[in-house]
Amino acid sequence: MALHGCLQGFRGYADTHALGQALKALQEEGLDQLPLPGSGETLVRFSRLAEVAGHDLRLCKLFEGHTDALAIFAELRSPLPPSGSIWGMWAAEPPTAKVRVRREGQRLRLDGRKAWCSGATVVSHGLLTAWDEQDRQQLVAVPMQHAGVTVTDEGWNAVGMAASGSVDVIFDGAWGLAVGAPGDYLARPGFWQGGVGIAACWYGAAQRLAEALREHGSSRKEPHALAHLGAVDSALHSAACVLRAAAEQIDRAPTANAQQLAQQTRACIEATVEQVIRHVGRAVGAGPYCKDPHFAQLMADLPVYLRQSHAERDLAALGEQVAGEPTGRWQL
Repeated sequence: MALHGCLQGFRGYADTHALGQALKALQEEGLDQLPLPGSGETLVRFSRLAEVAGHDLRLCKLFEGHTDALAIFAELRSPLPPSGSIWGMWAAEPPTAKVRVRREGQRLRLDGRKAWCSGATVVSHGLLTAWDEQDRQQLVAVPMQHAGVTVTDEGWNAVGMAASGSVDVIFDGAWGLAVGAPGDYLARPGFWQGGVGIAACWYGAAQRLAEALREHGSSRKEPHALAHLGAVDSALHSAACVLRAAAEQIDRAPTANAQQLAQQTRACIEATVEQVIRHVGRAVGAGPYCKDPHFAQLMADLPVYLRQSHAERDLAALGEQVAGEPTGRWQL
């Protein structure tokens, strides 16, 4: 079954449980088996992420995390996850929530609180960052049914992206297995490659909003709406070219450090998405916000999802790299 056909079977997700059912359906159809970053088909991976995002960003949040976890297992040559398992990938490290691990034999014992755990109530396993006795970051795989795992209803009061259920999880003597060595999560090439994949999700949602504007413009030849459509088309064309070029560069040099590429791409796509939101909203007016559930949900969800960007902090990090480079970087 094609991804589009499977997605059409699920509309109007009322809650996290419904999202979990949709994610499980994608997994059972094998549609979570995306090409790995740097495999020569990175653009296919980005395109599928964008397609899920255009269908429903809340589902995409869970789908992207699950497929990112699978890619990490492959990249770090870890044992294959259990058949039929659904994964959450949780790497946020706010100062108020930190998980500690200590090794006991072949297993790791986890204690602490993990924040922003999307889909924690519906996934079978979590792949999360924690900190060992030497204060090194370590990836840990944990079955969510363990007695030492408590999924709270705390830390998530969102309106947009509400059903993604990005709650706090408490680990109290839970057992897990190390995935890779300390430091591997950030050191691997796939970390920044995956960051470009997030931008593809943003793009997919913006593309779907643009389709609503195109449909609006085709039925009403209103000059201002058409001008907005022209601006959206120009912005999305540029963004698509950037994503295609990024995928090509990743495939051409799959082990290279993709930090600057990811920061450039994410900045471009973020700016594009903000333009699309503005132009589409001004062109279509209040009607779709109030009468089109899919449009209204995307408009509520996308600004929240977009804040996976760190805005000016990310731009400053990019600027710091560029400032130290020789002149001529922007020549054709």
